[in-house]
Amino acid sequence: MKIALAELAPVPGDLERNVARVAESVHASGAPVSVFPELFLSGYRVGDRFHRLALREGDRTTEALRSVARTERTTVIVGAPLASQERKGEIHNAVLAVNPDGTLFFQVKRYLPTFGPFEEGALFTPAGSSAPASLEGHRIGLEICYDAFFPEVSRELALRGAELLVNVSAAPVTSRRLFDKVLPARAVENAFPVVYVNRVGVEDGVVFGGGSGAWDARGERFPESPVALSSLGRDERLFVVDIDPGESARWRPFRPVLRDASTRPAAPSAGGA
Repeated sequence: MKIALAELAPVPGDLERNVARVAESVHASGAPVSVFPELFLSGYRVGDRFHRLALREGDRTTEALRSVARTERTTVIVGAPLASQERKGEIHNAVLAVNPDGTLFFQVKRYLPTFGPFEEGALFTPAGSSAPASLEGHRIGLEICYDAFFPEVSRELALRGAELLVNVSAAPVTSRRLFDKVLPARAVENAFPVVYVNRVGVEDGVVFGGGSGAWDARGERFPESPVALSSLGRDERLFVVDIDPGESARWRPFRPVLRDASTRPAAPSAGGA
């Protein structure tokens, strides 16, 4: 499975221009799956504008994404603010997977940072669980940025059948070395490949760190093939990796972490009857 990793900088607050950037990148790569960063459709530091920019089923932006996926025969995985379907007025930090047949899957971010300039807890409502998406005949786990630092998120996806993990991110340059350590660990401890796409650029004084890449089930980096794109700006990259999601099934018998995790007895509760 060829996957395009779009390490790009969005235009803050401009859904239309960012969707156009998605379409341009998807067409240039020709890959059957294209992945874009966290909150790429809206930008990251847009404050209260998130409520106006939040996507809703059937709106102009989601239909534009469906058109791109259908025309290019590509699954588009992209971060965006999403209006809550359960509680009006609330919004989520979400990652969407839009398939060529028009089906749309989304995963809401589980852990919202509340430190430094990343006060996501004041804006978004988190999710309490994760489930894999169906993609190209495989089950793909989706998570967002800070979720990678909570092993239970990746483990839940693996135990629910994910063969591959995709993490979309808007992490600052100061966190890059941490992601470089954590992401290969998520691959090793769940015995599946991991794809990571982090944005670049600067918004409201925050410098985003890039560092996108992919690791196999043993924590080794996949080779990257750059894609030419005339609109690439400073520090932006578009490249393709070739991943076999079936690797997890072949590797797990030799490193049976999921078997052992799912059969381990529960820890005894504190205290007594």
